[in-house]
Amino acid sequence: MNKTIPVHHNKPTRRSWRQTLPLPLLEAGLLLTWSSGFIGARFSIDYAPALLVVFWRCVVVSVVLLPFVYKSLLKTPFRVLLRNGGIGLLAMAGYMTGVTQGIALGVPAGLAALCADLLPLGMALLAAVFLGERLVPQVWLGLIVGLGGVIWVTHDVLGQGSAPLWAYGLPVAGMLSLAVATLWQKRGSASRSMDLLPDLWLQCFVSSFAFAAIQGSQGSLAPIPTLGFTLSVLWTVVLATFGGYGLYWICLRRSSATRVASVLYLSPSITLLWAWAMFGEPLSWQVAIGMVISAVGIWLVLRAGTGPAS
Repeated sequence: MNKTIPVHHNKPTRRSWRQTLPLPLLEAGLLLTWSSGFIGARFSIDYAPALLVVFWRCVVVSVVLLPFVYKSLLKTPFRVLLRNGGIGLLAMAGYMTGVTQGIALGVPAGLAALCADLLPLGMALLAAVFLGERLVPQVWLGLIVGLGGVIWVTHDVLGQGSAPLWAYGLPVAGMLSLAVATLWQKRGSASRSMDLLPDLWLQCFVSSFAFAAIQGSQGSLAPIPTLGFTLSVLWTVVLATFGGYGLYWICLRRSSATRVASVLYLSPSITLLWAWAMFGEPLSWQVAIGMVISAVGIWLVLRAGTGPAS
């Protein structure tokens, strides 16, 4: 007698929108929202201290996300929370303190964007010095070409600004803080990772204490009841946090740290476009040429094989 062999049909695995959307589309959104952070910092300092705005930005995000993430947080081992909280302090509190305080002290927004977007070189140098990693020559060439495009776009602001000399090191320090956080995140095992929303909540929650300590030592933490302050907080919550940081970590999970950081080389050019649209700052062929040079640098990095990380 012949036996009927049952056939088992595997149900298709559902994939989230973060996995189905093309990576270039996510990277385009990252560029737009990441650049908005510099414009938000420039906009907000006309209405309130920069760190007061980012403090309330973290508070609002923590309150909004808590109902959606608390169950996941309760199931997460404490050592994983501790690790990701440390990454959040470096990536959010360290980075934003350096950038926003630099701008508040008079560092031009374009120069702050330039320093912040040295991230690929910062990561490469840190990885080479402390981790013993090596990058192929084509990646180094792409990073240098991309840096040349950034400098081309922003060289006319390098002599501007009334900040004290030491203040120009703040955006660089912020960039190095984000570079350490990025390398730490990418070197972690899957068992120590968290879902995106709980991770973003944790970063904002722990960073709110850092911002409260710094801003509280300088003045009040009370919100300022003005439209400008409210718009500044909403701008940084929606665009810079949910958009910028959210897409940064999504792209980082979909590809390599070098690719994500190299794409951000276009951020200074996009920042200048934001400034033109919102503040009427003039554009020039210098911007267009710089964007092309940066695009060539990004293409060299991507062509070197820095594809999705396993």
